[in-house]
Amino acid sequence: MFESSFNPQSPQAQERRDAMLARLAQLRALEDRAAQASAKSKPVFDKRGQLLPRERVALLLDPGAPYVPLCSLAGYLQDHKDPEKSVPGGGMLAGMGFISGVRCMVVASDSGIDAGAIQARGLEKILRVQEIALQNQLPFIHLVESAGANLTKYQVEGFVLGGSLFRNLARLSAAGIPVITVQHGSGTAGGAYMPGLSDIVIMVRGRSRAFLAGPPLLLAATGEVATEEELGGAEMHTSVSGLGEYLAEDDRQALGLARQLVAALKAVPAAPPSPAVPPAFHPDDLLALMPAHHREPVDMREVIARIVDGAELLEFKALYGAATLCVQARIEGHAVGIISNNGPIDVAGASKATHFIQWMCQLGHPIVYLQNTTGYMVGKDSEQGGMIKHGSKMIQAVTNATVPQITIQCGASFGAGNYGMCGRGYAPRFLFSWPQAKTAVMGGEQAARTMQIVAEAGMARKGITPDPVQMQAQFDHIVNVFESQADAFHTSGLVLDDGVIDPRDTRAVLAFCLATCAEAAARQPRRMQFGVARM
Repeated sequence: MFESSFNPQSPQAQERRDAMLARLAQLRALEDRAAQASAKSKPVFDKRGQLLPRERVALLLDPGAPYVPLCSLAGYLQDHKDPEKSVPGGGMLAGMGFISGVRCMVVASDSGIDAGAIQARGLEKILRVQEIALQNQLPFIHLVESAGANLTKYQVEGFVLGGSLFRNLARLSAAGIPVITVQHGSGTAGGAYMPGLSDIVIMVRGRSRAFLAGPPLLLAATGEVATEEELGGAEMHTSVSGLGEYLAEDDRQALGLARQLVAALKAVPAAPPSPAVPPAFHPDDLLALMPAHHREPVDMREVIARIVDGAELLEFKALYGAATLCVQARIEGHAVGIISNNGPIDVAGASKATHFIQWMCQLGHPIVYLQNTTGYMVGKDSEQGGMIKHGSKMIQAVTNATVPQITIQCGASFGAGNYGMCGRGYAPRFLFSWPQAKTAVMGGEQAARTMQIVAEAGMARKGITPDPVQMQAQFDHIVNVFESQADAFHTSGLVLDDGVIDPRDTRAVLAFCLATCAEAAARQPRRMQFGVARM
C-alpha cells in the first residue's frame, strides 16, 4: 500500500485547490451556458407539446444510473471568439449511459439552440462519438430534431466530410450494433438520411418531418407545391413510405417506445472483475495535488494512489528510469497498467514504458495513461544515448498495443511526450482532460525564447541591432498564442479530447470506461455484410 506524504492542509495545497476549483467553476458555467441558451426555447416547446432536448435525454436514461457526458465543450471559441459569448456543445448532447439496463451511446440534437442546426465542431463531435460506439459496440440511440447545416455559415468541407456521419451509421448497423432513431422534429436534406440509415425509426405525430427537399426548396427547384406533411410527415412515413416503424403521439411516448426497444436488446454483462476496494485516500485531495503551472513538480504516485483500489500500487522497475512511472493496480476491480510521468521521458524511461506496454498486452490488461510530461529529454547526453530510437520504440508500442488504452491529461502534455503517452493522434479508446491540463508542441516561453534566439542571430548576421521593445512585444505575443491554444478548454472546444472532467470524478470515469471496454470484449454482435436496409 502506498504511503502518502501529501499534506492537504499545507498553504501550497490550499493554493492549488483554490486554483482548481476556480477552473471547475468556469467549466460548469460554460456547460450551464449551453443549457440556459437551450432552455430559452421552452415556451416554444411547451406550445408545441414538446420536451426540451435535455428533458428527452433524462427521460430516456435509467434514473440514478451512471452517465458520462462527452465533448460538452465542443465548439467553444469556435462559434464566437469572445469567451463571454461562445456557446459550447456543438449543437448537440452526447454521452454514454444506461437505457433499460443496457449500456448505450446517446446523441440528441440540441434543438433549443438554432433549431438544432449543427454548430461549430458539431460534426467532429458526432463523428467522434460514433467512433466510440463502433469501437465499444454500444447501441447508438439518436434523438433527432435538426435544421441541418447552417447555410449562412456554409463551408464546402463540412458538406464533403459530413458524408462520414452517414457512413458511420451504415458501419454501425453492418457491425451488428443497433441504430435507433427517435425523430422528434425535422430532418431535412442530408438530415433525412439519419433516419434513413437507422435500423429502427420512431416518429411523433404532427412533429416529425423527413424530406430531401422541404417545400421552399421544392418550389424553387421544380415549381411543385406540397405541404410538409405530404412531403415528409410522420403519418405519411409510417403508413406510405415505410421510413418509420413506430408512430408515437408525443415525445414521452416516443421515448417510452425507445426504452422498450432497447430493453429487447441483449445486455451483455462483462465478466465480473475482482471485488473493488475503496480508495485509501480522499478524492478531494486530487484538487490540491496538481499545480496550476507545469513548472512545479508533483509526484504522480500521489495521484495514482487516490484513483486505484486501496492505494495498492505494484511499481514496475521503480529504480530504473525513475521519472517514468509504470504501475500495476486495480480500478473498481479492473486490473490495469498505469503509465505516468514525474518529469521528461528519458532513455531509460522510454525503454521501461515500452517493456511495460508489451507486458500489459501479454497479460491482457488495459493501459491508463496519466499525462504529466514536458516531453522527451533533450541534450547531448540524451541524444548520444539514443533518445530518438528509444522514444520511437515507445511510440511503436503505444501504436500497436493490443489492449484498450485510456488517457487522462492531468498536467503538461508537450511535444512528442503527447504522442508517447497516447495522445489523441494515437487513438486511445477514451481521452479526458483535467481543467488545468496544457497541450502544446512546447511551452509558450520556450517557443518564444526559441524564436527570439533565431531572430537575434539573423539580425546579428545582417549587422542589425535588435530593438528591445519590439523583441519583447514579439516574445509576449508568441507566449500568448501558445498559452491560449494550450488551454484545456480551448483544446476541448476543438474536440481534441472527449471532455474535461472534475479530477475527483477520475476514478468513476475510468471505472465506467473500463467496464465499457470489458463489455465490448464480451459482446458478440451479429455482423452483416451490409447495414439493415429500410423496407
